[in-house]
Amino acid sequence: MTQSRHPDGHEIRNRTPQERAALGKAARSAVPRSSHAEFAPGPKRPDPLEIIEKQSATRLPDLVPIRYGRMSESPFRFYRGAAAIMASDLADTPRSGFRTQLCGDAHMLNFRLLASPERQLMFDINDFDETLPGPWEWDVKRLAASLVIAGRLNGFSTKERRTIVLATVRSYREHMRTFAAEGNLAVWYTRFDVDWVRERFGPALSARGRDRWSKATTKARSHDTLQVFDKLTRVVDGKRRIAPDPPLIVPIRDLLPGTGYREVEQPLRGLLERYGRTVQSDRRFLLDQYRVADMARKVVGVGSVGTRCWIVLLLGRDDEDPLFLQAKEADESVLAPHVGASEYRTQGERVVSGQRLMQATSDIFLGWERVEGIDGRRRDFYVRQLRDWKGVAEAEDMVPRGMRTFGELCGATLARAHARSGDRIAIAAYLGGGDSFDRALVTFSELYADQNERDHQALLDAVSAGRLPAQEA
Repeated sequence: MTQSRHPDGHEIRNRTPQERAALGKAARSAVPRSSHAEFAPGPKRPDPLEIIEKQSATRLPDLVPIRYGRMSESPFRFYRGAAAIMASDLADTPRSGFRTQLCGDAHMLNFRLLASPERQLMFDINDFDETLPGPWEWDVKRLAASLVIAGRLNGFSTKERRTIVLATVRSYREHMRTFAAEGNLAVWYTRFDVDWVRERFGPALSARGRDRWSKATTKARSHDTLQVFDKLTRVVDGKRRIAPDPPLIVPIRDLLPGTGYREVEQPLRGLLERYGRTVQSDRRFLLDQYRVADMARKVVGVGSVGTRCWIVLLLGRDDEDPLFLQAKEADESVLAPHVGASEYRTQGERVVSGQRLMQATSDIFLGWERVEGIDGRRRDFYVRQLRDWKGVAEAEDMVPRGMRTFGELCGATLARAHARSGDRIAIAAYLGGGDSFDRALVTFSELYADQNERDHQALLDAVSAGRLPAQEA
């Protein structure tokens, strides 16, 4: 049997559960759980604006002002686009020594409702652009800090924010301890569908909260290919086309004058033809039954603004049988300078492999490909459906009780994802049955929220001074 490569760097299968638990407990002496409260950036802390400017240098220049505009809107929006800044900061924080596959950008809005291939509505992590193996603590800290930042924006008191973070981290810790006692297959098969979520977390919500959850699940099911088909396309000269909405959506034929768009179209068509080799054979057979009808460049998210992202309209049985795919540029993870480069040949494969490892179930059309010829360079992409029963939380509409419950659900989901790839027994033993780590992350999250506000203000000052261009969109 070949030796498997594991994110924590240990030969887990060659250690007994007792030995793994002993490693976790021993790590408490070297790195006390209370030490995770620390965050004290020194004078050599990199300039946060230089970090995001370095990222912007590789992105589409005409979209970069939109990125800065979105990050300027609030400290929470800034935080969502500042994964690279936090990765740099986390590199100097205590770590227990146990690694797992990281999401790399585990803020609260990257947890959402998604569809499984069996057409069940699931709750899981969604965004894996930054995924890499690394210290498990980093994902937990990014999640906890995001809740504090969102809570401040909503006007929650210090006590309310403390309660939210304590509940979130406790949920992570307790679920990790549960997974540590289970067998490998039991952990691997664990998934959180909406029925489980309702039964487990519904009683903690108010009547209004349960009603909002019910509406959210109904809305998520309506956010499918047919809905986006009606929203984003129209018939032009008898053909179904993607409707322009510049600068957010620009059809490929509008990007370059005359027939110049073909210089981009042909490499993208090649991408779609070849990427099918990275999906399962039965799904590749399904994909081959569709034909490309149109393509467009699309602006997505906050942190991803400026990366090359394409949406592709495909038609199947007839012109009313659509499939929308999204081909998104995959660059080096923001974690790489701090944990080491990916073992995969392409960044697209890095993203897809990390997603498949951490998610309980993934999009049937998820795959990757490297493209030659777009703007004269070689670029990596990963591909997935544009929309398939996606439901996103509205952080600004949450009350403290609702955010606490949502945080608990996110904590449980992150623990499940980490338990699949990391040494769940050692991590659980390190965390223990007490709340030392939980309380430490309350302190850390407030300190980091303070730093995030200072960084956000630095961005506002740079925009006001004309150093960085910002555009609303």
